[in-house]
Amino acid sequence: MTTKNKAVFLDRDGVLNEEIGTYVWQLDNFIICPGVPESLARLKAAGYHLIVVTNQAGIAKGLYTAAEVRACHAKVQAACDNALDALYFSDAHPSVSESILRKPNSGMLEKAIARFNLDAAQCWIVGDRLRDMEAGAAVGVRGILVGEEEVEFAPRVANLQAATDVILNG
Repeated sequence: MTTKNKAVFLDRDGVLNEEIGTYVWQLDNFIICPGVPESLARLKAAGYHLIVVTNQAGIAKGLYTAAEVRACHAKVQAACDNALDALYFSDAHPSVSESILRKPNSGMLEKAIARFNLDAAQCWIVGDRLRDMEAGAAVGVRGILVGEEEVEFAPRVANLQAATDVILNG
Protein backbone atom coordinates (compact mmCIF):
# COMPACT_ATOMS: atom_id res chain seq x y z
CA MET A 1 0.00 0.00 0.00
CA THR A 2 1.33 3.41 -0.92
CA THR A 3 1.55 6.10 1.70
CA LYS A 4 -0.80 9.01 1.25
CA ASN A 5 0.61 12.53 1.16
CA LYS A 6 -0.39 15.67 3.04
CA ALA A 7 -0.99 19.17 1.76
CA VAL A 8 -1.95 22.69 2.68
CA PHE A 9 -4.46 24.24 0.29
CA LEU A 10 -4.01 27.98 0.08
CA ASP A 11 -6.54 30.55 -1.04
CA ARG A 12 -4.74 33.34 -2.88
CA ASP A 13 -6.19 36.82 -2.28
CA GLY A 14 -6.06 37.68 1.41
CA VAL A 15 -3.75 34.75 2.23
CA LEU A 16 -0.78 34.82 -0.14
CA ASN A 17 -1.25 38.36 -1.42
CA GLU A 18 -2.87 41.45 0.04
CA GLU A 19 -6.62 41.74 -0.34
CA ILE A 20 -7.32 45.10 -1.98
CA GLY A 21 -11.11 44.97 -2.10
CA THR A 22 -11.29 44.37 -5.84
CA TYR A 23 -9.89 41.95 -8.39
CA VAL A 24 -6.11 41.58 -8.29
CA TRP A 25 -4.49 40.71 -11.60
CA GLN A 26 -2.05 43.51 -12.36
CA LEU A 27 1.42 42.64 -11.07
CA ASP A 28 1.89 46.13 -9.61
CA ASN A 29 -1.16 45.59 -7.36
CA PHE A 30 -0.21 42.01 -6.51
CA ILE A 31 1.60 42.46 -3.19
CA ILE A 32 2.74 39.32 -1.39
CA CYS A 33 1.75 39.37 2.29
CA PRO A 34 4.50 39.68 4.90
CA GLY A 35 5.81 36.33 6.13
CA VAL A 36 4.48 34.29 3.20
CA PRO A 37 7.87 33.07 1.90
CA GLU A 38 8.95 32.00 5.40
CA SER A 39 5.61 30.30 6.11
CA LEU A 40 5.68 28.35 2.86
CA ALA A 41 9.29 27.29 3.51
CA ARG A 42 8.33 26.00 6.99
CA LEU A 43 5.35 24.03 5.63
CA LYS A 44 7.45 22.61 2.79
CA ALA A 45 10.17 21.54 5.25
CA ALA A 46 7.47 19.71 7.26
CA GLY A 47 6.57 17.65 4.19
CA TYR A 48 3.42 19.40 3.00
CA HIS A 49 2.49 19.82 -0.64
CA LEU A 50 1.45 23.46 -1.17
CA ILE A 51 -1.51 23.92 -3.49
CA VAL A 52 -3.19 27.19 -4.44
CA VAL A 53 -6.99 26.99 -4.90
CA THR A 54 -8.46 30.32 -5.96
CA ASN A 55 -11.69 31.63 -7.46
CA GLN A 56 -10.89 33.99 -10.32
CA ALA A 57 -14.31 35.24 -11.39
CA GLY A 58 -12.76 38.22 -13.16
CA ILE A 59 -11.91 35.87 -16.03
CA ALA A 60 -15.58 34.99 -16.58
CA LYS A 61 -16.43 38.68 -16.34
CA GLY A 62 -13.84 39.53 -19.01
CA LEU A 63 -11.73 41.72 -16.70
CA TYR A 64 -8.51 39.74 -17.11
CA THR A 65 -7.14 36.50 -18.54
CA ALA A 66 -5.89 33.15 -17.27
CA ALA A 67 -2.42 34.23 -18.43
CA GLU A 68 -2.58 37.19 -16.03
CA VAL A 69 -3.56 34.83 -13.17
CA ARG A 70 -0.56 32.65 -14.05
CA ALA A 71 1.72 35.73 -14.09
CA CYS A 72 0.66 36.55 -10.52
CA HIS A 73 1.30 32.93 -9.56
CA ALA A 74 4.78 33.17 -11.09
CA LYS A 75 5.43 36.26 -8.94
CA VAL A 76 4.59 34.29 -5.78
CA GLN A 77 6.74 31.38 -6.95
CA ALA A 78 9.69 33.71 -7.57
CA ALA A 79 9.33 35.25 -4.09
CA CYS A 80 8.93 31.86 -2.41
CA ASP A 81 11.69 29.78 -4.00
CA ASN A 82 9.18 27.87 -6.15
CA ALA A 83 7.60 26.33 -3.03
CA LEU A 84 4.12 25.95 -4.53
CA ASP A 85 3.37 22.56 -6.08
CA ALA A 86 0.26 23.50 -8.06
CA LEU A 87 -2.14 26.28 -9.00
CA TYR A 88 -5.83 25.54 -9.47
CA PHE A 89 -8.24 28.33 -10.30
CA SER A 90 -11.90 28.56 -11.18
CA ASP A 91 -12.55 31.01 -14.00
CA ALA A 92 -16.33 30.91 -13.44
CA HIS A 93 -18.82 33.27 -11.81
CA PRO A 94 -22.54 32.52 -11.29
CA SER A 95 -23.49 35.65 -13.23
CA VAL A 96 -21.79 34.18 -16.31
CA SER A 97 -21.14 30.45 -15.83
CA GLU A 98 -21.38 27.74 -13.18
CA SER A 99 -18.53 25.42 -12.21
CA ILE A 100 -17.94 22.61 -9.73
CA LEU A 101 -14.44 24.07 -9.37
CA ARG A 102 -15.68 27.36 -7.89
CA LYS A 103 -15.51 27.42 -4.10
CA PRO A 104 -17.55 26.66 -1.99
CA ASN A 105 -17.65 23.63 -4.30
CA SER A 106 -14.75 21.25 -3.81
CA GLY A 107 -13.71 20.46 -7.41
CA MET A 108 -10.26 22.09 -7.20
CA LEU A 109 -9.46 20.20 -3.99
CA GLU A 110 -10.75 16.92 -5.43
CA LYS A 111 -8.48 17.30 -8.47
CA ALA A 112 -5.44 17.92 -6.24
CA ILE A 113 -6.31 15.06 -3.86
CA ALA A 114 -6.31 12.67 -6.83
CA ARG A 115 -3.22 14.14 -8.51
CA PHE A 116 -1.04 14.21 -5.37
CA ASN A 117 -2.44 11.06 -3.68
CA LEU A 118 -3.49 13.09 -0.63
CA ASP A 119 -5.01 11.92 2.63
CA ALA A 120 -7.66 14.59 3.28
CA ALA A 121 -7.45 13.95 7.03
CA GLN A 122 -3.80 15.11 6.97
CA CYS A 123 -4.57 18.22 4.90
CA TRP A 124 -5.53 21.79 5.76
CA ILE A 125 -7.07 24.67 3.85
CA VAL A 126 -6.13 28.25 4.74
CA GLY A 127 -8.51 30.88 3.42
CA ASP A 128 -10.06 34.24 4.20
CA ARG A 129 -13.68 33.40 3.38
CA LEU A 130 -16.22 30.94 4.72
CA ARG A 131 -16.52 29.47 1.21
CA ASP A 132 -12.90 28.30 1.49
CA MET A 133 -13.75 26.48 4.73
CA GLU A 134 -16.87 24.96 3.11
CA ALA A 135 -14.84 23.64 0.16
CA GLY A 136 -12.42 21.97 2.56
CA ALA A 137 -15.15 20.52 4.76
CA ALA A 138 -16.84 18.95 1.72
CA VAL A 139 -13.83 16.66 1.25
CA GLY A 140 -12.80 16.22 4.89
CA VAL A 141 -10.03 18.84 4.95
CA ARG A 142 -9.63 20.93 8.12
CA GLY A 143 -9.78 24.69 7.70
CA ILE A 144 -8.13 27.71 9.23
CA LEU A 145 -9.78 31.06 8.59
CA VAL A 146 -7.50 34.08 8.33
CA GLY A 147 -8.31 37.76 8.18
CA GLU A 148 -11.31 39.87 8.92
CA GLU A 149 -14.45 38.23 7.52
CA GLU A 150 -17.30 38.60 10.04
CA VAL A 151 -18.27 34.95 10.48
CA GLU A 152 -18.08 32.41 13.27
CA PHE A 153 -15.32 29.91 12.60
CA ALA A 154 -12.52 28.28 14.57
CA PRO A 155 -9.63 28.15 14.33
CA ARG A 156 -9.33 31.73 13.24
CA VAL A 157 -6.00 33.55 13.04
CA ALA A 158 -4.57 36.81 11.73
CA ASN A 159 -2.51 35.58 8.77
CA LEU A 160 -0.65 32.72 7.10
CA GLN A 161 2.21 32.94 9.62
CA ALA A 162 -0.22 32.24 12.49
CA ALA A 163 -1.98 29.52 10.47
CA THR A 164 1.40 27.87 9.86
CA ASP A 165 1.98 27.79 13.61
CA VAL A 166 -1.40 26.08 14.13
CA ILE A 167 -0.64 23.48 11.45
CA LEU A 168 2.88 22.69 12.62
CA ASN A 169 1.98 22.61 16.30
CA GLY A 170 -0.63 19.93 15.74
